[in-house]
Amino acid sequence: MSQSLRLIALDNEDLAVVSTHLQDAVLKVRDMAYLPRAKRFALVAARFDWLSASCGKAERCATGLHFERVLKVAVSGFSQAENDRCLNLLDIEFLPQDAPAGQVILTFSGGAAVRLDVECLESQMHDLGPRWPARATPGHCLDEETMELNRSKPA
Repeated sequence: MSQSLRLIALDNEDLAVVSTHLQDAVLKVRDMAYLPRAKRFALVAARFDWLSASCGKAERCATGLHFERVLKVAVSGFSQAENDRCLNLLDIEFLPQDAPAGQVILTFSGGAAVRLDVECLESQMHDLGPRWPARATPGHCLDEETMELNRSKPA
């Protein structure tokens, strides 16, 4: 069994590592929660294990992610009432504003996003259980317009 991953993010560099490990994680809208009294935003996703994939083993595992010191949460591109809607996480970034405060942006495929207004960047990610075989290795197709732009760029 692969080793469980546990990461802490306190700056942009740390968050980039977390984001890389969570790229192509899938979750349902109901698997995200904002706890305003605790100032916490949490989610559970099925993380694709890119390290195992590099060794020829396509696996997923349940992974928890939470952010502390969250003041406000906003969503776009989906409704919180869409409990069964599946989201594919593409990226997580921190945009500093009035240091150490800023915004954490979770970007999903299809134009969906979650914005967290935070007092500071404080996050943890933990694998929660055993791995299981993934149905497929995630891939990213470029749309025709993007492919055309890339073809027209000088080499």
